[in-house]
Amino acid sequence: MEISAAGRLEVRITAADVGKRVSVRSLIEHGAPGEKFTDTVGVLTSWDNGVLLITRKSGESVRIAESALVAGKVVPSAPARRRGPAASYEELARVAARAWRPVESARLGDWELRAAAGFTRRANSVLPLGDPGVPLDEALTAVRRWYDERGLPAYVQTATGAEGSQEVLCAELEARGWVREVTAELWVGPLAPVADLGDPAGVALSREADEAWLARYRRKGVSEVALRVLGSGPSVWFATVPGPAVPAAIGRCVVDGRWAGFAAVEVDPALRRQGLGTAVMAALARRALDEGASAAWLQVEADNAAARALYAGMGFAAHHAYHHYRAPEAGGTTPGGRSS
Repeated sequence: MEISAAGRLEVRITAADVGKRVSVRSLIEHGAPGEKFTDTVGVLTSWDNGVLLITRKSGESVRIAESALVAGKVVPSAPARRRGPAASYEELARVAARAWRPVESARLGDWELRAAAGFTRRANSVLPLGDPGVPLDEALTAVRRWYDERGLPAYVQTATGAEGSQEVLCAELEARGWVREVTAELWVGPLAPVADLGDPAGVALSREADEAWLARYRRKGVSEVALRVLGSGPSVWFATVPGPAVPAAIGRCVVDGRWAGFAAVEVDPALRRQGLGTAVMAALARRALDEGASAAWLQVEADNAAARALYAGMGFAAHHAYHHYRAPEAGGTTPGGRSS
């Protein structure tokens, strides 16, 4: 908190600091006995009508009455990373997008509109890296029209918690009635240690997802469109641990320059805790090292405690959170947050 020369806490932020990362202390209206203040750190996404909206790293929005402020200051845009490869949000967003390509895309300024017949939100959402080239309300109207023409719901993928991420856009979408449906995190870590974690001797690698691999894949009814998405990326590898009927474990890795992205690591529930998932990742990591990669990334849902514990043990750490916002139903909220 900011402390003046006289030793008093001071509020040193104003509405002009919207878009910056701030730390504020505010009064608690209904707290436990002895609790008078609470601290909030995040991006100041709006300051209107006497209320501050601060978006935390997780994407959670916190509203604080201006009258409750005790202290506040602007803080560095992103905390120093203590482990894992250094990377900006934009670099990782582009790498992740190249690893999971749609079958159809279009440009709206710096935004990419992506569609793949509804197979996963990542391949059927807008990736807004930059300026759409038109006012936001006009851009969102164009987005809804584009997805409506394809019989798909309109989604915008945003991120929070890293330098250059999109807390302000999240707040703008929420003000217009867009609903956040999914939150996950992108984790990063060094690649070489992953290659040393398991014995890859029983893991087979292939350039294509064959019928056996697809039999273990958790997304059922995989279509030709899904196969195109799964096979997309600069250098794609599929890993399989054979089983009596269907594979005991599978995985997918996309190598893109210094990055190796892991996905679809799945193990027969009856064979879990035997190191099969680790062996799959080790085999894929070794192949990625052979192709020149040195850093790794993967995506994990925020409520998947088991996966988070596993990946943390492998040396991965959260880099940023990402979210999918769905457009409101027709007749819902109009631009500016007003109900129609």
